[in-house]
Amino acid sequence: MTDRVPPVVDRLLPTDEARDLLALVEDIARREIVPQAAEEEDAGRFPRELFTLLSEAGLLGLPYPSAYGGGDQPYEIYLQVVEELAAARLTVGLGVSVHTLATYALAAHGTEEQRTAHLPAMLGGGQVGAYCLSEPTSGSDAAALRTRAVRDGDGWIVDGTKAWTTHGGIADFYTVMARTGGEGARGITAFLVPGDAEGLSAAPPERKMGLKGSPTTQVHFDGVRIPDALRIGEEGQGFAIALAALDSGRLGVAACAVGVARAALDEAVAHATVRRQFGRPIADFQGLRFLLADMATRVESGRALYLAAARLRDAGRPFVRQAAMAKLHCTDAAMQVTTDAVQVLGGYGYTADFPVERYLREAKVLQIVEGTNQIQRMVIARHLLGPETR
Repeated sequence: MTDRVPPVVDRLLPTDEARDLLALVEDIARREIVPQAAEEEDAGRFPRELFTLLSEAGLLGLPYPSAYGGGDQPYEIYLQVVEELAAARLTVGLGVSVHTLATYALAAHGTEEQRTAHLPAMLGGGQVGAYCLSEPTSGSDAAALRTRAVRDGDGWIVDGTKAWTTHGGIADFYTVMARTGGEGARGITAFLVPGDAEGLSAAPPERKMGLKGSPTTQVHFDGVRIPDALRIGEEGQGFAIALAALDSGRLGVAACAVGVARAALDEAVAHATVRRQFGRPIADFQGLRFLLADMATRVESGRALYLAAARLRDAGRPFVRQAAMAKLHCTDAAMQVTTDAVQVLGGYGYTADFPVERYLREAKVLQIVEGTNQIQRMVIARHLLGPETR
């Protein structure tokens, strides 16, 4: 059985422009993404040509200013685009979210000269970005990173290894956090590193249980020279920049999770209406009807939560706690919905002939990336109770 196109969501969109944008994305998903999704994921192929198409359509710079080639879209609209793409194929939806994350540092903290020089290519020039924070020995404890940048004349020499880098080895640019000072968060600075920089290399992609079309690698920096003009923000500001980027990035992951859950729900509903047991469709059985109702509620509540956080962000109000809640709830919901979808399909759900087993494998990683759900609970608790006492 081939992947199905998830039905159009009944959205309350604020403008005709937003409605036209979502209609465009739905059309691209239907024509260009869904038909090849299962085959390309099985083969572990990253759809670079598709990202070129998305760039040409203006979908890689939606939440950034049009003055630099962006789309001037609020996060409320941008995230619904991400959901739509993830419902068609998570590699695409998450790829757009990661690219947006990688672009954030320069867009929010770069100088006017830096933005003018680099953002147009990053937002609409067919480029794909990567975000380098985690390392083999520092994941959740990101402030313990060891990659170091040392001043050398009018530039910097970067040495170290980053881990779990989405788009590693294929990215055109890397937003890299490196230590320029002492230990801890205040010794970290952000840099923009070109993908073809001498001394930069990527290890073979990790062999993952899902999301196989999206390359995840270690990235090695062996004496990579970076001019000071590619330093983003002030020295020692990098960790604050990294956390701010992740706050917004978590909303992207939440939207991706809702997309995957929605696709799984649609497949489960379709199967329940055609599969017959004991002389009638299994959709007639109350136990299964209640299960599907719970799945649908998780999808809708997840969307409501990420949109509420997005509206706070768009209004310039604090949204860190709500972003953590959205990431936590939506990814846990996706894990439950995809598990239930496999159960609805029974033995068929456990086979690769149906997409729900892929959705289940993909949902798991969303509970881990851009801050595990245990970290999200820590963030939420600190906003409720203050820092832990020692």
